[in-house]
Amino acid sequence: MPVYSYTFRDATGSVQKGTAEAESEELLRRRFEEQGFQITELTMLKAKVKKPRSTGKVKLQELSIFCRQFSTMVDAGVSLVRCLDVLGEQSQNPRLKRIIKDIGERVEGGESLSRAMQRHPKCFNSLFLGLVRAGEVGGVLEESLQRLSHFLEKDVALRREVKAALTYPTLVLILAMGIVSFLIIWFVPQWGSILEDLLGKGAKLPAITQFLLDLSDILVHRGWMVVLSVVTIIFSWRAFTSTRFGRRVADRIKLKMPIFGALHHKICLARFSRTMGTLLTSGVPILQAMETVAGTVGNTIMADAVLEARAKIREGERIGDPLEQSRLFPPMVVHMIGVGEESGSLDYMLQKIADFYEAEVEASLASLTAALEPLMIVFLGFVVGFIVIAMFMPLIDVIKKLSEGGSEDDKATPEKAGGADKGGA
Repeated sequence: MPVYSYTFRDATGSVQKGTAEAESEELLRRRFEEQGFQITELTMLKAKVKKPRSTGKVKLQELSIFCRQFSTMVDAGVSLVRCLDVLGEQSQNPRLKRIIKDIGERVEGGESLSRAMQRHPKCFNSLFLGLVRAGEVGGVLEESLQRLSHFLEKDVALRREVKAALTYPTLVLILAMGIVSFLIIWFVPQWGSILEDLLGKGAKLPAITQFLLDLSDILVHRGWMVVLSVVTIIFSWRAFTSTRFGRRVADRIKLKMPIFGALHHKICLARFSRTMGTLLTSGVPILQAMETVAGTVGNTIMADAVLEARAKIREGERIGDPLEQSRLFPPMVVHMIGVGEESGSLDYMLQKIADFYEAEVEASLASLTAALEPLMIVFLGFVVGFIVIAMFMPLIDVIKKLSEGGSEDDKATPEKAGGADKGGA
């Protein structure tokens, strides 16, 4: 987690300095402002925490297995250091093996488990750390690890469903692009040479035929410009979305897209409900839980809505009211959250909301896959048919002219023969 150096003025006007850890600069600013502090300086200390080598991302499936095995060993009464030694030896992922070994050494040296895991932010996110910290404080680490494993399994299953549903359309789209590229780069130039021999150079061609010939000429002789343009657009978009404003624009587009926008919204709602419910079940305070959820919901627009709701909850409002005002949470979600808040079973209600939206995502993906398969086939047939028709249209004109010319010659022959007979007579 990043470390920041801060300077602020408190309510009495005195200047305070220090360092603090937070998911982002904006979250830290919000935290200080909610406490009534006026920030005058806030700087990230990049070299504050020394990170060990090879702390790249680890697959969620591997983390889920790690949590499940870890919780079983802790529940059996095995010490943390011994658990980490065994899990490190059993891990098949070299990166995860090094991370577990580093955590074990730090725990053996006196650090808490959550503090040692905090040294590896690319592997253990704020949700992971929050649940582990709550388990340590409450003395129920094995239960927190079990809940975390269950949460990761649900997240892995959701991601797998999305990938599986988009695999077929992606393959069909790649196949279509390959076929079209082959036809335009190889077939169209060959056919263009044949048309030039038949009709003569500079002959007027139908508009769609001329368009395909021009497109083929650009791809064959100036293909590097097309590739360069595509690469430039991709890198420009990535650079744009790496900024906060760019991320907000991209995430708003994701929510507004036809069909896919509704699917993305349901995925975010499922992730919000599952994460929030898991944190509250583990005993994490609601304000801290909402701060963690904002960093894991997967959309900055919804994350901002969660943080705004958190600020209003801190002022004494109910959780459902600010979520409803954001217009990003459906009435059913707001109503169930309100009922859970009144009955003291908010964590249970959030888990039920997560189950509902995960089922909705599964049904939407099934419907989307069933609809995309014929649409992609029709699209591929249309593109190939368009190319074939565009290439054969000039031949149709030639055949028509030849047939019209043949008919005129047939009509002219009897007339000429009749004139010759009269002359002979």
